[in-house]
Amino acid sequence: MRQSTIARSYAEALFELGQRHGQQEEIAAAADTLLALFQAEPRLRAFLATPQVEPQAKKGVLKRALADRVPPLFLNFLMVVVDKRRQRLLQAIVTEYHALLDEHLGRLHVQVTLAREPDEQMEREIANRLGSILGRTVIPHIHVNPQIIGGIIVRYGDRVMDGSLRQRLVSLRRRLVKAELQASS
Repeated sequence: MRQSTIARSYAEALFELGQRHGQQEEIAAAADTLLALFQAEPRLRAFLATPQVEPQAKKGVLKRALADRVPPLFLNFLMVVVDKRRQRLLQAIVTEYHALLDEHLGRLHVQVTLAREPDEQMEREIANRLGSILGRTVIPHIHVNPQIIGGIIVRYGDRVMDGSLRQRLVSLRRRLVKAELQASS
């Protein structure tokens, strides 16, 4: 079975647990705590991935590191992941969990490219406008690219909405060249 499929299965199990116990948001926060710990302590991730270390030792370290920082439900889930020797997939499981939670809550992450850095009001306006167009709660991830000159480019899933000034100028140029060719024929 592919790693992404396995990670998705574990994330679905965790999501169902969170739903059953009404702790979906708490589990998401706990998962973020775990990822932050992995980033702050890369040796922890290496320790967990090492097959020479016994699962009991790994579980002990996780319990000491996370016992007072995450809900017991999440900690128990981590113990099962270690027992099943799937700890290398923890980052992928967390990513999949967040995707499931966003889907459940009707949230959509979109990549937004602008020509200049927006202020907070513009970010809220973009999120609200896109939310009304797409019919979901939009979480924009803003990127700045001065080469688009102006306007906005929105990417989500496999869709792109290109409303950049650069794209409009390219389109206008194509229409003008096409019109000139037709007129000279």
